[in-house]
Amino acid sequence: MRLATIILAGTAALTITGSAALAQQALTGTITKIDRTNGTLAIQQTQSGTVGANSGGATEEFKLQDGLSLNDWHAGDRVNYSAAQTAGIKTITKLQKQ
Repeated sequence: MRLATIILAGTAALTITGSAALAQQALTGTITKIDRTNGTLAIQQTQSGTVGANSGGATEEFKLQDGLSLNDWHAGDRVNYSAAQTAGIKTITKLQKQ
């Protein structure tokens, strides 16, 4: 029982740490889709390193944090961004053109 509690606590700590890392890590990618009606955009993350660099990363859809606008953005823009995940919703907290 004690071992199960330690394993469960360790798993919870790693999950929380992983979510915090997403919020603090500066990421790069290319905007692939913008939905101005719903206030969302899709970004294909740039692969780091050289192995498979031409294939590109996964595309993820994000909401924009209050105060950020989609008016200056277009599909194909290369961006630096930071994101946070709250209650299963990924939200862009910082967005800059490269």
